[in-house]
Amino acid sequence: MKALLTLSALAFLLSVPPARAEGIPDDLARIEVLPGWRTADGRHMAALRLVLAPGWKTYWRAPGSAGLAPILDFEASTGIDGAEARWPVPEVFHFNGMRSIGYHDAVTIPVELSIDPAKGPAHLAGAVEIGVCDQICVPVRLSFAADLPAAGGRDPAIAAALVDRPFTAEEAGAQATCAVTPDPDGLGLTVRLSMPPLGPEEAVVIESGDPGLWVSEPRAERQGGTLVATAQALARDGGPVALDRSDLRITVLAQGQAVDIQGCTAG
Repeated sequence: MKALLTLSALAFLLSVPPARAEGIPDDLARIEVLPGWRTADGRHMAALRLVLAPGWKTYWRAPGSAGLAPILDFEASTGIDGAEARWPVPEVFHFNGMRSIGYHDAVTIPVELSIDPAKGPAHLAGAVEIGVCDQICVPVRLSFAADLPAAGGRDPAIAAALVDRPFTAEEAGAQATCAVTPDPDGLGLTVRLSMPPLGPEEAVVIESGDPGLWVSEPRAERQGGTLVATAQALARDGGPVALDRSDLRITVLAQGQAVDIQGCTAG
């Protein structure tokens, strides 16, 4: 995962007056590895727990125009072939007319690991780079390391974070279609989601699945049983845009719930 600061987020970060640094708590952020347990299929379920100073927040994998994208780096690990973060349902924040998406005070992020016994005992190690924000935003790098047990019982904290996940499209009864139209700078994207309302003020996030593409913050509105979101897709290098509908990841957020929709059909 690579970090990319949106212009608004970068401006927000750079606008912090040096004198305000005096108001940053000493215990701004800390990280802990929850070692977890080995699953029936031979994988390992662990977690990273981030604890922030009271009132501060950090960001989800798609942080919004006013957020700082997190980087999770597991490259120092041994005995592990791969890692996949299972992000809990985030909150939607608004600050100075800009939207961000993340967590306040603390968050437990389950991490599902592919284990390779031939490489020796499993050891999880690396670092996270996150933005931690209140009235100001501070970039923070936190290192972590822990041996992972070959056995052990389920950790209630990890289990609770796994339960706090988005609904799948099937669970939510959601169907998605995407219409793509030419745009002077890229492509216009209209997503129509046939699904029951999650609650008032539904927020929609669209991730392209392509690191070379950027999708703007969608405008969303209800039209009866359909949630309609419009956005713009642009190439980060300013070149032509090729969009694969099957790669799109659409998340709907409202009232502490979320629906995670993978791909959409033409429409």
